[in-house]
Amino acid sequence: MSTAVAHPENVKSKTLTRSRWFEWKRGLPIYIMMLPGFLFFIIFKYVPMAGILIAFQEYDPFEGFLGSSWVGLQHFETLFKDPDFWMIFRNTLMISALNLFFFFPVPIVLALLLNEVRIQWFKKGAQTLLYVPHFLSWVVIVSMTALLFSTQDGGINNLISTWGYERLDIMTNPDSFRILYLLQVIWKEAGWSAIIFLAALASVDPTLYEAARVDGASRLRQIWHINLPALRSTIIILFILRLGHVMDTGFEHILLLQNSLNIQVSEVFDTYVYRVGINQAEFSYTTAVGLFKALIGLGLVYIANRASRKIGEEGVY
Repeated sequence: MSTAVAHPENVKSKTLTRSRWFEWKRGLPIYIMMLPGFLFFIIFKYVPMAGILIAFQEYDPFEGFLGSSWVGLQHFETLFKDPDFWMIFRNTLMISALNLFFFFPVPIVLALLLNEVRIQWFKKGAQTLLYVPHFLSWVVIVSMTALLFSTQDGGINNLISTWGYERLDIMTNPDSFRILYLLQVIWKEAGWSAIIFLAALASVDPTLYEAARVDGASRLRQIWHINLPALRSTIIILFILRLGHVMDTGFEHILLLQNSLNIQVSEVFDTYVYRVGINQAEFSYTTAVGLFKALIGLGLVYIANRASRKIGEEGVY
């Protein structure tokens, strides 16, 4: 009586199939958790990209995408010939530069300082106070600033006036717009943005600090030689991602601070798109403006990512 002997390759194939099935089944809860985020990006990020077509059309809502006439690059030519284009472009770059070179380092410094606090109750209290402004809307923050610094009856201006000094005009003064914008962004977002850097610092091996103390390294030396190298890859990745939004300066915030007296320094592409696209129903033209912004961001991300890989970092892709 003969018995069938399984071929080694068939046995190996079945074992591999069972192993893959087991891995997939074990990761099923994670896949289910990822599904809402995946659907969010598909529905709200990728599907709307079809609307880019109207940047090359004279879009008519009644005719739709297929019925609207094609105009090629006409809207881009109109944008570049607009007398206000260079003013808007300059203002956008100036505000983005403030965010990149002044706001971006603040959460890093804040995370390094909080990481050095050894009194836990004080550290948790400080973190809570720093996180709270993030949950306030820009409407509340700008309204608070207006109430405090209004030239007529602002609380701080009234106090300054009683001391015999001249009232501060920061809400309508073009010279104070950018610094006011920057200070509000730092106050609102610095604490919240520091969370990711604190998380990176929490992963540092404690034995590195012990070895540094044995070698006589001061706290500043430990920060320079241990903490900052631990944050290096996180800083580079976040910097590259922020470059992708270099033309996005925050529509709501700037719109609330904007007025007829400071519009020469406060008009940016975000408010320009709102004023022309929504108020004047120039949907095709403002889609072209949005595409122009996106292409600049994409180009900067590509260049920065290539540069990061040249210096030995992984980059974002």
